[in-house]
Amino acid sequence: MTSRTTPRRTVLLAAAALTTATAATTAGCGSDGGGGDGGTESSAPAAAEPTGGATSGPAGTPLASTSEIPVGGGTVFKDRKVVVTQPVEGEFKAFSAICTHQNCLVNKVADGTIDCPCHGSKFAITDGAVEAGPAPRPLPAEEITVSGETISLA
Repeated sequence: MTSRTTPRRTVLLAAAALTTATAATTAGCGSDGGGGDGGTESSAPAAAEPTGGATSGPAGTPLASTSEIPVGGGTVFKDRKVVVTQPVEGEFKAFSAICTHQNCLVNKVADGTIDCPCHGSKFAITDGAVEAGPAPRPLPAEEITVSGETISLA
């Protein structure tokens, strides 16, 4: 019986394939980026996990009553990963609650800004623009509809 050696190239390719497969499998694992408690957040029931975007639940899912969103402030819906603001009376805006710095979840709306507890980034309640870094980009807008007194994810 003769012994056969495996070429080095074959071993390296197999190791690379295993590493790629492991990375793909574990990509969804890790911290939720919550980073702290406090601030204004909703205790609305959680919907199914998202399959793509930042928000959870089907389109048209009721999120809050207009009376729950303070004028000049907002509310973080941690379970839906969305923040709804009311910069001026009757005008509602929604943004992703995921900070653009390191994907931490923003935790409160105070003094006209949406605040991230991880590294101090602050975003404007009017348009999600960065008011204080280190966040490199504004919070992405989310689609909502207001029907009567109900605010829903669009």
